[in-house]
Amino acid sequence: MNWVSGVVVYVITWWVVLFAVLPWRVTPASQKVEGAMAGAPDNPHILYKVLWTTIISTVVFLGIYALVASNLISFQDMADQLGRE
Repeated sequence: MNWVSGVVVYVITWWVVLFAVLPWRVTPASQKVEGAMAGAPDNPHILYKVLWTTIISTVVFLGIYALVASNLISFQDMADQLGRE
């Protein structure tokens, strides 16, 4: 896997994991403020979620990289399979 493919895979992985992590530690607002959405959290813990997203994404990416580097999965083979259909 060249560095461009690695960056693309990591960025896609990071965003997918972020959407999985966003619901963590969400508590609805204790005070109702006029004009605020009812489900808006008091404290969204964004830095906590970004940190966990980065950690999980790095572990997932290293697993993907290990699969590609060991030739168990090849992007070229996937492209060839799609081209034959």
